[in-house]
Amino acid sequence: MSELLNFILNHEEQFRRARIASLYSDFRVQQTTNPDGYAANISAWQLALAHATRKGLIPSAGAASNDLLTLRTGEELLRALETKEWGRPLALGAVVSEALVRKKMIPLNEFLRATKSVYARSWVITPWQIAVWGLRQLGLAGGTMGEDRLAIGKFVVLGNVEEAAKSALKRMEDRTSRTDRIFSRDMFEREFAGVFDEEQSLTQSDFQVLYTFLSRDKREIAYDGQTIKFKSSTTVFPSSVTDQDTTIASLKTLIASLTTQTSTLQLRIKTLSNAVRTAISQKNRLQATTSLRSQKLAEAALKQRSETLSQLEEVYNRIEQAADQVEIVRVMSASTGVLKSLNKEVGGVERVEDVVEGLRVEMEKVEDVGGVLGENALTGVGVDDLELEGELEIMEREEREKREKVEVEEVGKRFEEIEKGEEERRKVKELKGERDRSAVGHGQELDSHVEEEVQESIHGLDRMSLDEVRPMTTESKTSDKHQESPKALPAE
Repeated sequence: MSELLNFILNHEEQFRRARIASLYSDFRVQQTTNPDGYAANISAWQLALAHATRKGLIPSAGAASNDLLTLRTGEELLRALETKEWGRPLALGAVVSEALVRKKMIPLNEFLRATKSVYARSWVITPWQIAVWGLRQLGLAGGTMGEDRLAIGKFVVLGNVEEAAKSALKRMEDRTSRTDRIFSRDMFEREFAGVFDEEQSLTQSDFQVLYTFLSRDKREIAYDGQTIKFKSSTTVFPSSVTDQDTTIASLKTLIASLTTQTSTLQLRIKTLSNAVRTAISQKNRLQATTSLRSQKLAEAALKQRSETLSQLEEVYNRIEQAADQVEIVRVMSASTGVLKSLNKEVGGVERVEDVVEGLRVEMEKVEDVGGVLGENALTGVGVDDLELEGELEIMEREEREKREKVEVEEVGKRFEEIEKGEEERRKVKELKGERDRSAVGHGQELDSHVEEEVQESIHGLDRMSLDEVRPMTTESKTSDKHQESPKALPAE
């Protein structure tokens, strides 16, 4: 079993054992008898081939590595899918034809030469579409009649290209500086080779497809064959590559190269130093001298490259700073234009003062109109002022009489309490007389119960007084200066 077939059987859910016989059969007849089954088989094969292509499992004769974005069809693919139990897939030609018709796959040369986006609708018929139509009419591609013929060639798997572009753009989200968005082709390919995963790297053919897709179809980069420049997040389309961009890309490439060289030299110096120590321990003077001389040469080269790298990094930092300043000045210039335009719409201080003064005048007019309308409303009611005053006097008099009645009732209650107190006082005096007579006649003290009752009554009387009677409130007297005071209650 080939690696490709093993991957499909183990990772594709649709390729479970119960369905493999149907998938390997000539299911083209189901296009009319069972359209749903036909569509399910077509979709299962297309997904399986796309996933296998992304993993680099589609065989490619004579290539150092397999493409991840393009599918190569032919005899090698059929051999890799062949099994002892089910043989070769008998409708693979129909699978590829359906993918071409629905633009899930596009011939590589047609994709690279196209001037319009693959997403654009066009009424112009391409030569490949004419060829597919002719093969369908002859029963050689798709259809239900004749032998299934697999189209041979390299086809761009559009789904894989879209995923690669999405991954690359995600990596660029945090790079906002202009210099960070510029790459030489070598730098870009080193950094984005593992766009799917680090185990599988894009080939040169894949990168050419990715460049075309990002520049023509997604409008995310400008590409001149050597320099790649991503657009900023504030612009809709990328600007074309300039000489400044090419210089920045070259400088970044040189810095990266020198960084790699310094790392290699540091490792070489460490290795030679260990070799010198080993030769000395073995008393091999010749070997120690040779290793030490090589070490000194490597240290001199490292010093030279480190100084050059430091100078280049300083230059790059200055360029980066200048690029940021250019962006800041551009934004400030645009802001100045916006402010100038807005101030022009305002019309200056004099116009603002005129507007404010006019607003104040109009507001005063509104208030005057409101006042006039209010006066007219009150005048139109027709209520006599003398009648209003008379009604108010009657209401006030009734309120005063009500208050006076309440006060008289309170005074009466207080007099009743005083009369009860006088009665108690009289009883106390009688009890005192009895106590004195009893003390003189018998020479004994009063009974303790009588004594306590007498003392309690005296204490209660002391707390009661006519002074507790509340006089008529000043408010009631002053509010009724022209009315007669209430008659005093007759004394008993």
